[in-house]
Amino acid sequence: MLRTILTASAVVAALLAPTAAHAEPVPAGIPVLTDEHGRTLTLRGWNVEDKVNRGAAALSAITETHFRDMRAKGFNFARLLVFWDDLEPRPGQYSQDYLRKIERILDWAAKHDVKVLIDAHQDVFGPAFGHRGVPAWATRTDGLPFTPHPDDWFSEYFEPAVQRAFTHLYEDEDLRRAHARMWRVLADRFEDHPAVLGYDLINEPMGEIREGEDLATAARRIERDHLTPMYNRLADAVRSVDPSTWVFVEPTPIVGEGVPTGLGRIDDPKVVYAPHFYNTAMEAGADYDPAAGWIENYEQAVTRYPEEYKVPVVVGEWGPLNNSLPNMNRFYREAMASLGRYGSGWAGYVWCYGGGYCAVDGAGTFRTNKELTAEPYAEAVAGTVRSAAYDRAAGVYRLSYDSARRGPRVTELSLPSGTWRVTAGGGALVLRTSPGRAWVLAAPGARVTVTAGRG
Repeated sequence: MLRTILTASAVVAALLAPTAAHAEPVPAGIPVLTDEHGRTLTLRGWNVEDKVNRGAAALSAITETHFRDMRAKGFNFARLLVFWDDLEPRPGQYSQDYLRKIERILDWAAKHDVKVLIDAHQDVFGPAFGHRGVPAWATRTDGLPFTPHPDDWFSEYFEPAVQRAFTHLYEDEDLRRAHARMWRVLADRFEDHPAVLGYDLINEPMGEIREGEDLATAARRIERDHLTPMYNRLADAVRSVDPSTWVFVEPTPIVGEGVPTGLGRIDDPKVVYAPHFYNTAMEAGADYDPAAGWIENYEQAVTRYPEEYKVPVVVGEWGPLNNSLPNMNRFYREAMASLGRYGSGWAGYVWCYGGGYCAVDGAGTFRTNKELTAEPYAEAVAGTVRSAAYDRAAGVYRLSYDSARRGPRVTELSLPSGTWRVTAGGGALVLRTSPGRAWVLAAPGARVTVTAGRG
């Protein structure tokens, strides 16, 4: 994730600065995410990761507690980071031990009814540059230089060797085949796992900036000329073994500055657009500036692609570095409202127990302002949603939907910690409630209202 600011941050910010403080209405026609029964899904959750351990200790920092605690606080979604360098440490040799560790984590998620997006993660390409992701054996630099920036790691993406490595990954036929084989291995192993919702084909892809290009122009070209054909290749590889799981595609991280993506059409029937939601200044530790119009401009830019190509949106990462600054309460409220206007869900960064980006502290208590991410929501609606809103001040969630005329009839609600009273109108019946959950049964074709209130 984009957790530090570029050394040339002032220049980058000037190049990408938004020009308007208020966005136009969100475009209509963005599809919703659906489950295998056709119900409308809403995903809310967190990234789950172990970037430190590798080899025999890989993924050991992730425990069942992560999924138990997320579900207990009302979250139904996890974006699980996995690394190609651990999966295929040598060409063509896939670690069965690593696959078993992934499966164990997925089993924990299934036990606690958490849906998982398997994310093929990379930071600064991979271990050849001191990070995780693409194996060293698949890293080609043409001898170009690389200088580490330990205090500003994101700027390492702009080192010549790293940029050239991306170009080779996109263009070299043998690396294309290796990349596709890696995804075939993952999809073949996990296509039938009940926790798996989708595959995030590569985290925050970057590329090579040409002489004379500004960052926004380069990003759109990379997305058009390199990422679009790559995603089509990888989607084809997945479909060769898995016909039905969602594939998630990301633009470059530059979208976070309100730059519309240059991605083209991905020729697959189950594509999700999965941008990240980070602001350069806030990633450096700055407070949220409501007057800058960043959320409004991000929303306006990020909705163009899904509206044009008719694909759902799930934001794969978001959340500021310093969540306790004076304006952060307002940021979380405005961000939650924005994400709910156009997206089918999101995964915050990151579910861990401590400081920094962690969602909760060592005792499992939400860190300052992060409790605002826990709201009631309808995680699966058997019908077409007309409206859904949570009045935090009143502690009341209201859902209105037209129930489906065919197929499943049960709608599922997720409720944060605490006591909730759930009622239903339009002839619907609240089948049952349990801590953090409620189920509503409706007659086919009914106009249904559901209300959940605290107390």
